Amino acid sequence: MAKYKKFLGLGIAGNFALHLDQAGEAEDFKDVMTADEAAPKGMFPFFLPRQQNPVNKAELSAKKILTTYPLGADNIKLPKEDVNVQAEPEVGLICDLEYTVGQLSKVTPRYFGAYNDYSIRIKGAEKISDKKNWGHETKGFSNTIIEIDKFSKGGNIDNYSICSFLRRDGEVHAYGEDVELTGYSYFHEKLSDWILNQINTQEDFGPLEPISEYIHACDNPSEAIISIGATRYTEYGEKTFLKAGDESIVIVYDRTKVSSEDVLQSVKTSHYNNENMSVLAQKVL
Repeated sequence: MAKYKKFLGLGIAGNFALHLDQAGEAEDFKDVMTADEAAPKGMFPFFLPRQQNPVNKAELSAKKILTTYPLGADNIKLPKEDVNVQAEPEVGLICDLEYTVGQLSKVTPRYFGAYNDYSIRIKGAEKISDKKNWGHETKGFSNTIIEIDKFSKGGNIDNYSICSFLRRDGEVHAYGEDVELTGYSYFHEKLSDWILNQINTQEDFGPLEPISEYIHACDNPSEAIISIGATRYTEYGEKTFLKAGDESIVIVYDRTKVSSEDVLQSVKTSHYNNENMSVLAQKVL
């Protein structure tokens, strides 16, 4: 999983209907204006690969935790503090980034896979990123990624759905709803265009941060992992926080080849068909 240490890490907030309400975070974005009601609320950094040219020393100091590489595929480590942590089942995109005269000019999704944007649930956090990276192995990305033939309607990614589970005390519980990836509010070119514009225009406002300044401070990385938003929880997932001994599982699967019943059975037996799915199964430590 160390192979992504030079990649920029970004996430998207509010790209699936009702998730922010379930997570208790809708209030944080009450003053954030969006292009339309369905639009995502903004982006946040979860990993900054280099800061050799920080915009200023105060910024570098404030965001030092984000230079800690958080991705893992086998374990998720809970914070030392006594706080609630919730899994956030998502799709992660591996994207190429291109620049023109130092400004980001193109975002091209190349691969996708199961991703878990674990988040601390605390009131009053100043920025989204304050709840997203608390050290090594605090995020999850599957070792199995799938190449995107085209990030537009009719592409192979349209055949995939996402679901998630929590194994606790030997019992398997549905944690997130089983939904098609095309159910994201913004997807395909609409999403990649939005990402490009959001990175270049997002300002330091409310829970949001000036992403373009961070990218410049990281020497304009050529690749990024972008998590495109958490899906809705089941009733169980909405009310259940992680504890040591749990296993958190996110599966992105080709529903034209694998049924949801097959997926559930694979979770129960811990035997997965990696040809038709991207699996992220992490022990909670």
